[in-house]
Amino acid sequence: MKIKKNIRIEGKHDKPILFDVFYDENSENQPVVIFAHGFKGFKDWGPWDRVAETFANAGFCFLKFNFSHNGTTPENPTEFDDLEAFGNNNYCIELDDLNCVIDWGCSNSELKTLNSERIYLIGHSRGGGITILKANEDTRVKKIVTWAAVSSFSNRISDEEIEQWKKQGVYYMENARTKQQMPLYIQIYDNYMANEYRLDISKAVKNIEQSFLIIHGTADPTVPVEEAILMKKWNNDADLLLIENANHSFDAVHPFEATEFPADFQKVMDATIDFLKGN
Repeated sequence: MKIKKNIRIEGKHDKPILFDVFYDENSENQPVVIFAHGFKGFKDWGPWDRVAETFANAGFCFLKFNFSHNGTTPENPTEFDDLEAFGNNNYCIELDDLNCVIDWGCSNSELKTLNSERIYLIGHSRGGGITILKANEDTRVKKIVTWAAVSSFSNRISDEEIEQWKKQGVYYMENARTKQQMPLYIQIYDNYMANEYRLDISKAVKNIEQSFLIIHGTADPTVPVEEAILMKKWNNDADLLLIENANHSFDAVHPFEATEFPADFQKVMDATIDFLKGN
């Protein structure tokens, strides 16, 4: 297996995008799986390296990346050292970042064993919403899988909180792991309102023609399982897998030191690989 860590490309918004590639340099025609992390996530969180290895061993090129404004830096990609960038992130920036990564996966001459005609996306949580939107607007994407994905960006905060946000210009969210107070500047709300049609996940789910697998835990405290059920109603052609009593990360944790995936996470992996290998 060939592993290339912390490859750096320039994004469209004055900050670089950092990503890792796991693949078999001796295998031909490997589909490219691109993984988008969620809110307050990063490419090296928890078991993501082990996930990448598992996909590479299953015959895929697996590419995982940090959104350019996720709060980490190229110098320290596992810690939130740039909270100013985090606060100035928005959904359109993330869509542009994902586009840059897809461009790289489709055109990189170093990886001659890849099949750029088979670009598959996996997104966790907020990253799942981004992958849905991207698939709707990019025909290069052939299949998508969401893990505990959001069904909307507009219902994450109350009207009262929005009014307070507008007055103060910033809204703080605590990172439960690091205890950092992470800023969200009002620009993310303004960006959403200015691009509401493009960022409508419900519309995208109804419109996408790609093969689509929705995976969600029934005990998810962060993104309720009802959001997955709603997406299935919007697109009856989508496949829905509900994992009983699974939480938002399917029992994966950071740091990840186990020798095997948790049982719920293994179900996610098995279902995803089977789906992406299918016709």
